[in-house]
Amino acid sequence: MKDMIQRPYAGPATSGGARQLVVALAAAAAFCSVHAAENDPARLGTTLTPLGGEVAASADGAIPAWTPPGPQGEGWSYGQVRGQSWAFKGDRPLYSIEAANVAQYAGKLSPGQLELFKKVPGYRMDVYPTRRSCGVPDFVAENTRKNVGFASLDADGLALKEAHVPGIPFPMPSTGAEVMWNMKMRYRGVGFDMARTVSGLSPRKGGGDWLRTSTDWFMYTPWGQKGSTLFSSTDRLEVATYFSYNEPAALAGQTGVITTRAGEQATTFYYFPGQRRVRRMPSYSYDAPQIGLDNQYTIDESNLFFGPMDRFDWKLVGKQELLVPYNAFGAYDISANIEDVAQADFIAPEYRRYELHRVWVVEATVRQGMRHQAPKRLFYIDEDSWNGLLAVDYDKQGQIWKVREGFSIPVYETGTCDMEAQVQYNLVDGRYLYDMTSVGSGRKDHRWLTEDAGNPRLKRDFYTSDNLRAISER
Repeated sequence: MKDMIQRPYAGPATSGGARQLVVALAAAAAFCSVHAAENDPARLGTTLTPLGGEVAASADGAIPAWTPPGPQGEGWSYGQVRGQSWAFKGDRPLYSIEAANVAQYAGKLSPGQLELFKKVPGYRMDVYPTRRSCGVPDFVAENTRKNVGFASLDADGLALKEAHVPGIPFPMPSTGAEVMWNMKMRYRGVGFDMARTVSGLSPRKGGGDWLRTSTDWFMYTPWGQKGSTLFSSTDRLEVATYFSYNEPAALAGQTGVITTRAGEQATTFYYFPGQRRVRRMPSYSYDAPQIGLDNQYTIDESNLFFGPMDRFDWKLVGKQELLVPYNAFGAYDISANIEDVAQADFIAPEYRRYELHRVWVVEATVRQGMRHQAPKRLFYIDEDSWNGLLAVDYDKQGQIWKVREGFSIPVYETGTCDMEAQVQYNLVDGRYLYDMTSVGSGRKDHRWLTEDAGNPRLKRDFYTSDNLRAISER
C-alpha cells in the first residue's frame, strides 16, 4: 500500500494508466478499510473477548465459545487448596496420550511435546474438557480497549513505549513482539508474594541426588494498580523482584534484587553473606545461568521468557489449536508431597492437566550480530489470558533442546488467569527442573496482591542496593 501511494509521478497518464491508478487507489482504500475494521475497539467484548481472544467456538466445538466466567473459587480463602474450590474440580480425563498413540494427536501437539514422547520413557498427557476460565476486571478491559491504536513499541519495535495500564497493550496484535509484550503485561495485580516457593532439579544421569531450593520470592508490578495510568508514569518498570534463599545450606542467606525497565538489561544487586557485601552483577541477564541450579536454567527462561527482547527477531507465525497446560491446579497444590509430584523423569501426569485451546505462535531467531545459547525459540501464548503456556528452544544444530510448560490457573484474587509454576525438560542432558511451585512449601501458598496496604515491598526504593544491604545484614 505504501508503494502504491508514494510511487513517483511518471508523466501524464493514458486512459489505461488512469484506470490503473483508480484501481490501485481503490485497492489501497479497501486495504485501509479492512485494516481499520480489524483493529476496531468495538470488536472487544463482541466478536472478541475483552482481552482479544476469539469469542466463537472452534469449528468442531471442542473449544467452546467464551462466556464471562464471573467470580470463581466460591468459598475459598487464602491458605486453602485452590483447586478444591474450582467449579470444575470433578472433571475427568477425556483421553490420555502416550508414546503408543501419540501419532493420532500429532496435529494438536507442539514440536517440543512430540519430542518429549520420543525422548522421555513413560511420558503421558491426560486431556480434559476445555474450560475457558479466564476472566478480566472491568478496569483492565477498559484500559485494553483504550490501547487499540494508542499503545506503541519503541523505534526498534522491541520494547513497550506507552500504553494504558493495567491492560493488554495490543489485543489485536500484528507482530510477534506485540504478542510477547501482551504476555509480559498481563494483569496479575500489583505484587506476587511467594514466601516459600520451591524449585527442584532432577539428578544427573546415573546419579540419585535431587537439587532442591526454597526461596522467599516477591515480584512488584507498579503498573498493576487498580484504575488507569500510563506505562510511562511508572518509569516503564516492567517488574522488580526480590529473592532470598532459605535452602539449601550452601545458598541460605544469599539475597538479591532485580529491576527490569522496558527495553533495558536488568539491573541486579546480590548480597553474599560470606563476604557481607552487596555486589552489582551486570551480566546476570539473558542466557546467564541462574545461581544454584547447575547451569540448567538461564535468567530469560523464567516465566517461559523474562527480560529484554533485543537479542531476537520476533515473527508472528499465527494461531493454532493445541493441547496445552490449562487450569493446572496440581502445580499449586499446597497439600501435596513433592516426592509424589516430581517423579524421576517428569512431573506426575495426575498433577498436570491439558486442554485444547487456541494459542498465538511466535518464533524467535537470534538477530544478526547477537548471540544466545538457543538460536531459535518457539513460544505459545494463550489467546484468552496472554499467559505463556509452552516454549521450545533449539540448539545450534537445529535440534530440540529444551521444552518448557507453564501451568496456568484462574486466580481468585485478581479475577484473571496467571502462570507462575513451570517445568523445563532438557532433552540433551536428560534432566528436568520445576520452578515457582507451592507444592512442598509446607502449605505456604502463593499470594496475588491487588492493593499495596502499606507493604514495604510494594515500593520502588525497596529494590535498591542500599536497602538490600540494610535488610540483609540485620
